[in-house]
Amino acid sequence: MGFRTYARRVRDERLPLARRYAALRRAVGHYCPLGFHATWAYLAATACPSADLRTDPAAMLRALDTLEASREVRLAEVRALADRRSMEKAAGRRTPRPVDTAFLRGLSWPGDTAPSRPGLIAAVANRHAAFQRFPFPDRTLCDDTQAQQLAGLRACLDACARSYLRDPGRMDRATRQVLAGTVDGIQRRLRPGNTPLNTHLLEWLCFAALLTYAAKTSPAP
Repeated sequence: MGFRTYARRVRDERLPLARRYAALRRAVGHYCPLGFHATWAYLAATACPSADLRTDPAAMLRALDTLEASREVRLAEVRALADRRSMEKAAGRRTPRPVDTAFLRGLSWPGDTAPSRPGLIAAVANRHAAFQRFPFPDRTLCDDTQAQQLAGLRACLDACARSYLRDPGRMDRATRQVLAGTVDGIQRRLRPGNTPLNTHLLEWLCFAALLTYAAKTSPAP
């Protein structure tokens, strides 16, 4: 079943709240521009004044409205790209420019207005907690020197997240530079192929991408 089917179930007042809640979860599974858990945290934070999506039907509907509005913007962007690419192909340009498809890569919250700062703060806080729980690479995956370098990169990423959450929702230019350097450092340590070490580093990079996007939505102080 698709997104719209689950959206209809969320709005169906004849269904028990538990089924409507499960339908909302599945709708987020179909459309989660920040990743599933970060998107869910964003919706819970923006469903104010109540963020209890499990037991509050009004909050559930507010969350769905927010999700649908973002999805409509993304679908419109995709349709516009498809129309533009049809004209470009007719003119002989077979390969799209990276700038034209940039919105399809990475993490972002499509919308007619700027994304919610409380929503992004909640999303970053949720994934920061998960980042802290995620185990450090086992010593069998890297030597002592590499482990020390990775520990430093992880500490920098953690410090950048703490800075963003402490302000809250802002990151000064110096910290942004540290974050960019940390991302570069992690990327340079990725290895070819699907290696066990990459599993850890890609998790870090996913969190770093969310943090970078969230920081960019607010002007640096």
